[in-house]
Amino acid sequence: MNTSINIDKYIYGFPETTQAILTTLRLEIKKAAPDAEEAMKYGMPTFTLSGNLVHFAAYKNHIGFYPTPSVIIHFSSQLSNYVTSKGAIQFPIGKPIPLLLIRKMVKFRLKQQMEKKPNK
Repeated sequence: MNTSINIDKYIYGFPETTQAILTTLRLEIKKAAPDAEEAMKYGMPTFTLSGNLVHFAAYKNHIGFYPTPSVIIHFSSQLSNYVTSKGAIQFPIGKPIPLLLIRKMVKFRLKQQMEKKPNK
């Protein structure tokens, strides 16, 4: 794994259609968690704030979104149209990405992170 890659390079390594989806997803995450920092972890674009917040990645037929198992459980009724696993959601390429739902999930994750952050 190339650890020197950054999110821009990661995104530009995909076809234009996928680049557009990844760029939009990145901007939505930034809107929902403006204080989060960007990093590459596990070979995926990652947003961090008091630890890992969310990850995302592109594949041939879908965008993987990794918000933690607790988020997937919390939003399970809204995710019924998507393939999910314990910690991942697959958004098919070629279908609209549910940006409002992603924003809600990121804000939920942000709230979880802030609740576990020790008081100063």
